[in-house]
Amino acid sequence: MNEIRRATEADIPGILKLLVQVDMVHHNGRPDIFKGPATKYNKEELLKIINDDTTPVFVCVNPAGDVLGHAFCIHQCSKESSVLTDISTLYVDDICVDEAIRGSGIGRSLYEAVISYAGERGFYNVTLNVWCCNPNAMAFYENMGMKPQKIGMEKILREVR
Repeated sequence: MNEIRRATEADIPGILKLLVQVDMVHHNGRPDIFKGPATKYNKEELLKIINDDTTPVFVCVNPAGDVLGHAFCIHQCSKESSVLTDISTLYVDDICVDEAIRGSGIGRSLYEAVISYAGERGFYNVTLNVWCCNPNAMAFYENMGMKPQKIGMEKILREVR
């Protein structure tokens, strides 16, 4: 049976593999912005993130220890803001399930683990960003009960060469 738990150093190779998949989804949707294939973190950066309690990373692993999916989170707080209320937010920086097994319920399990973690720790809300070029992710998050909070907009001024 698969297990959802906090990531460890031993999970880094599997996480790096998934980070390339995340990048390629974005690269395929927006090659003008994302280089592909790449990872946004290297091994040393991942180790630092995993060992920081304010940036919890959850993984879904099978009995053999293979990483099937991950969820990167960041604790955020708007304390001492002149315009924002004093709330704690758990920001989901990234959720990914291995492309070979998407639709198997692992994404839902990771999402539910994040929600449980946030609820147990008294966070006000859970937020994330999703690219419009990733309609499958948008549909997944809406299916999980998330609602748009804000929309980023752009006007492209020149062609990328």
